[in-house]
Amino acid sequence: MPPAALAELEKRHSWHPFTPMQAWTAEGHEPVMIESASGCALRDQHGREYLDGNASIWTNIHGHNHPVINAAIIEQLGKVAHTSFLGFSHSTAALLAKELVDLLPGGKMERVFFSDDGSTAIECAVRMALQFWRQNGQPERDTIVAFDRAYHGDTLGAASLGGIPTFKGSANQFGYRVVRVQSLDELRELSPERLAAVIIEPLIQGVANMRLWPTGMLRELNAWCGQKDVFLILDEVMTGFGRTGKMFACQHEDVVPDFLCLAKGLTSGYLPLAATLTTKRVFEGFHGPENTFYYGHSYTANQLGCAAALASLRVFREEAVLEHLQPKIAFLAELLAELGKQPRVVATRQLGLIAGIDVEGPAGTGAAVCLAARQHGLLTRPIQNTLVLMPPLCVTAEELLRMVDALRLALS
Repeated sequence: MPPAALAELEKRHSWHPFTPMQAWTAEGHEPVMIESASGCALRDQHGREYLDGNASIWTNIHGHNHPVINAAIIEQLGKVAHTSFLGFSHSTAALLAKELVDLLPGGKMERVFFSDDGSTAIECAVRMALQFWRQNGQPERDTIVAFDRAYHGDTLGAASLGGIPTFKGSANQFGYRVVRVQSLDELRELSPERLAAVIIEPLIQGVANMRLWPTGMLRELNAWCGQKDVFLILDEVMTGFGRTGKMFACQHEDVVPDFLCLAKGLTSGYLPLAATLTTKRVFEGFHGPENTFYYGHSYTANQLGCAAALASLRVFREEAVLEHLQPKIAFLAELLAELGKQPRVVATRQLGLIAGIDVEGPAGTGAAVCLAARQHGLLTRPIQNTLVLMPPLCVTAEELLRMVDALRLALS
């Protein structure tokens, strides 16, 4: 089918997330339709090539069309693609669960509950925390503490934890009983008797314009939770799997939480799969038939997703991905320092290969800059007037230079 005809079909029938659809379906607008990709490069319906500046919405880790991950999925497809995980199991899930808990030191993490995406990984952790206290003698612990401007997903429960009204729909009062704080000092003022858990995006808040937490804050938060016997839930949906320079952001401050929520990069961006890691204490709190955790999804721990995740972890080992990140992180810092001198750049922030660039201007300026960057071979999305740059970890120094150059040209 010709590209123009495909574009018309797309505009007539599709409904896109986080997208103003009136402008999308307007006459004269031609959507970019990604038809193929390799490494950091994406190609559209006309064969035009772009660099993947936000890792396909923060999911892709090792680049597109990676031969090791492709081969693992094809091999698994020749066996079985998906069977139920409700009362059954399979080798790929067992192996993946073992590899995931081994990524964290000390043996505190013992159990893995698989689900579909970041929102469901968060739902698992929160439901587990609330049910644990209810069936283990402290039912009054029914409150989750979340931080101002947090974002933890879009399902009803996950959205109720969030602190950004835009992402909570028309009625903002729903879901879990949540107390919101702006800082660790505010948290310390709370009485812990009703608190089930504290949830946080460690080191950096993604949707809150890539806002960095102060150094040491996570370590202090973990200590407070331990002293008060309040569960700590870490949302590493964005920061997990090398984005910050270590496998997980919490490892920068030697923190192992009670719940670790993973998704996005778990399969290197290939397939939907999420995991909620937790401790022996939490797991044993669910012993007994009356304490069963009645929660799950049809595609929980699907074999294709698990195969992709195992292959991604293999790539981390065989290609020494984390070791090779440090020079790239340092080079990106140099590039951002230069970009920060541009007249319309207000500030830049970086954590590993995650960057936020604040630009001045009226609402919509960030979107206009990202649209202009397409003309210079870069695809990315802003958060309001914060430009986001978060490439796959396989990005080369030359590609980083081209990405930042595209933003510079787009700003001008």
